[in-house]
Amino acid sequence: MSTHDRTLFVGVDIGGTTTQVVVCDDDLTVLDRAETTTPAASGGQAMIDAALGALAPLLRRTPGRPAGVGVGAAGLVDSAAGRILVASDSFRGWSGFPVSAAVQDALGVPVFLDNDVNAFLLGEVWGGAVRGEPDVLGIALGTGVGGALWTGGRLFAGPHGAAGEIGHVPGFGDLPCTCGGRGHLETLASGRSIGARYAERTGRLLTAREVADATAHGDQDALAVYRDAGAGLARGIAIAAGLLDITTVVIGGGVARAWHLLEPAIRARLAEEPPVSGHPVRVFRTRLAADAVPVGAASRARLETTGGEAAVAA
Repeated sequence: MSTHDRTLFVGVDIGGTTTQVVVCDDDLTVLDRAETTTPAASGGQAMIDAALGALAPLLRRTPGRPAGVGVGAAGLVDSAAGRILVASDSFRGWSGFPVSAAVQDALGVPVFLDNDVNAFLLGEVWGGAVRGEPDVLGIALGTGVGGALWTGGRLFAGPHGAAGEIGHVPGFGDLPCTCGGRGHLETLASGRSIGARYAERTGRLLTAREVADATAHGDQDALAVYRDAGAGLARGIAIAAGLLDITTVVIGGGVARAWHLLEPAIRARLAEEPPVSGHPVRVFRTRLAADAVPVGAASRARLETTGGEAAVAA
């Protein structure tokens, strides 16, 4: 078979800040990738148009025929209907948007929508840091904090599609959260919150990455903000381990680039509060990094279109 006849799968990650797109071959090897800014304030169609605009040159220069597209999107989603149900205030015109239909109309191939953190976890279980693990909690630290559950060798979405949403578990203080609640884990550990907590301490407005950079110069306020984020994550992980008996965790997202700042606090707090099961918690940093969500989304498309048994590499 010539390369022009080969089957391709597309993965799209629509995040609050950036949109990632990959084109994969049949075994989910990434053949090409692109990134663009997410126009989150401009509405659902603008976000889809940005993703399609990034994808178009990849398809032109990659021989083969797309068989399916997987989309990992921020927010609570209805995968069956291909729609966004609930999105944070970072987005406009996203709640209720028919993502699958919009992409399918443009490309003429089947499209499968999932929450971006579900897709992240699929990617890491497929070929990342937790490859082949049967039970995993996935946490993505980006503009917000998302979570997903993989148990018994499959994603568990819950009866309302919100299983694993650890970022919106309360009990982490009284700060207002983007979802309208208060004291959620997201108020400590998201990229936006790290910048906000640093500004409260210093009056300086920095991004999470800039706060991380400041730690290299001995900035104690920056170190404290990341220490609080790590401790908060550990507490959330301990709660999940106690409720679900899942003791394998993979953490990704843009904020996880500062792993050297988060990891010491996570491990120290977990050592103080081990699970009642007696099994130690294993915490891994993402291996696929920015590719995790789009590759996971592509694996969903591959599974759905080929009727495979599982989206996990042997």
